[in-house]
Amino acid sequence: MKRARRQRKAGKQKQFDEEVWDEEVEQPQETPAADSDETGWTTSTAHLSGITRLVRLGAWALVASGPVFGVLALLGSSGPAQGVAKPVTAAAPASQTGPAGFAELFVAAYLQAGQGSERDLAPYYSGSVVLSVKPGTRTATQSTVIASREVQPGYWSITVAADVTTQDDKAKAKRLGVQYFRVGIQATGPAGAGGTATSAAAATGYAATSLPAQVAAPSALTPGALAYEADRGSSSTDPAVETARGFLTAYLAGTSELDRYTSPGASVQAISPAPYTAVKVTGVKDDATSSGQQKVPADGTVLHQLIQVDATDQAGSPASLSYALTLKSRAGRWEVSSVDDAPAIRASSTPSAAPHITPTPGAVTATPSPSPSSS
Repeated sequence: MKRARRQRKAGKQKQFDEEVWDEEVEQPQETPAADSDETGWTTSTAHLSGITRLVRLGAWALVASGPVFGVLALLGSSGPAQGVAKPVTAAAPASQTGPAGFAELFVAAYLQAGQGSERDLAPYYSGSVVLSVKPGTRTATQSTVIASREVQPGYWSITVAADVTTQDDKAKAKRLGVQYFRVGIQATGPAGAGGTATSAAAATGYAATSLPAQVAAPSALTPGALAYEADRGSSSTDPAVETARGFLTAYLAGTSELDRYTSPGASVQAISPAPYTAVKVTGVKDDATSSGQQKVPADGTVLHQLIQVDATDQAGSPASLSYALTLKSRAGRWEVSSVDDAPAIRASSTPSAAPHITPTPGAVTATPSPSPSSS
């Protein structure tokens, strides 16, 4: 009986232990209080886990969008930058060389042509023309273009100066002097040929729109004042004049080396072969402020000269020439540093109108025959 009682007591204890275990398992565990640091920020395992997931998602998003950003950057770099103007190629200006040369040939052919030889003008002017002058009566011994203007794209006004000589019935020549003829020329082809075509391979052609018109000579001018105010004559005692004389004799006649008279490094070469056998200085002007140049001034002093010479050629004939020289002093002597491109003029010096000269009477003009449409 005692044994049965002990068994019942042991069973009750076991049942009690099982009930207590079940209660502990079923009771929800309390979430540990979040640790708070001194800064006031609160962290927890759940909170950190959420942040980690967000960071991971953001990283994958960046990886996935990388190719898209690359394509956008490539497209942006290949397009024109905002605010930067595209370079514009300026159109080349039309050249007057072709129309001018054509007009010069036309005027020469026009002066030479006459009654019965009108067909000689066909390459230049296709209009119907009847000339009344005898062929060969007039000749342009020299001609040159002195003015050109593009009236409209591809259409030019060209003025030709011609030195005209005429012959009478006895074939006696008489110089009529320089006469001026204006011609209208149409051009086809690219701008380099005077035309309007945009392609450089476009065919080039020219045509006169009428016979030449004789016009007045351009106004003659008196040049402005030169910068050489001191007249030295042709004194042989002036060291600067002596240098100029020796230099021009070597330059024109080849009697000695130029190095004797030029500054170190001066790029001056004598004319070869020498066109003259002797040179004589007939006048010297310079821009020196002192009254005389008997003594060479300090090194580096610059002097500008205008030299007039008579040079004798191989046949013994003299030729009058003028040279503008720049001299520089060195080691107690004058040396030529350059042969100037043109005589020096005073600052703000401008040419003025020359006295009127009555032009030479014009040559016989030709009259074109009426066109069929005007009859």
